[in-house]
Amino acid sequence: MTEENYDDEEIILSELDDEELVLQMHDDLYDGMREEIIEGTEILLARNWSAERVLNEALVAGMTIVGVDFRDGILFVPEVLLAANAMKGGMAILKPLLVESGIEPIGKMVIGTVKGDIHDIGKNLVGMMMEGAGFEVVDIGINNSVEDYLAALEEHKPDILGMSALLTTTMPYMKVVVDELVRLNIRDDYVVLVGGAPLNEEFGHAVGADGYCRDAAEAAQMAPLLLHNRRASRG
Repeated sequence: MTEENYDDEEIILSELDDEELVLQMHDDLYDGMREEIIEGTEILLARNWSAERVLNEALVAGMTIVGVDFRDGILFVPEVLLAANAMKGGMAILKPLLVESGIEPIGKMVIGTVKGDIHDIGKNLVGMMMEGAGFEVVDIGINNSVEDYLAALEEHKPDILGMSALLTTTMPYMKVVVDELVRLNIRDDYVVLVGGAPLNEEFGHAVGADGYCRDAAEAAQMAPLLLHNRRASRG
């Protein structure tokens, strides 16, 4: 009898204790196993875990590991999208419970890809990581004009505006948006974050953004800090 037979034994989530289950959910998130994440979420809730605790200890902690390995080049976009999809399965169960329990999000973010750019994978990853970090995220999609951004800011009244671009030809449009916010005297109402493959920190400063995020993990780490600093400066 070979050892591989033991490796193939199915893990019964309901038979694991809380600590083992949370660690297993981290592994399942990493592997993009949506059904297992849904099952694990339901088991923890049935064990009288609060929705907030499940979110923070099982889902956010797991996605943080994914985000770090994505940043470090260990995981790639397809794996991260699978992990994000698995997390969405758990979030679908938790969201109504979080609302019901009155848990306030850290803040609200409007995010969209700029005019002329139809690439949305990076934007989608940022949105997912931001939700995991405790933000309410309004995704306005791709190919957004200044007017689209302004309409979203007016309608949703977010704390943060996120813009992404994957093309060198579209990234200058970010400055068009920021300049319009300045012209309307509303620039200081928002934390502005920019990101995308061709961007760098210098470009972020040049367009007048508060922060440049090289990846989704960095966005989720930077956003709470910038928002905290902005709120503190306003007293």
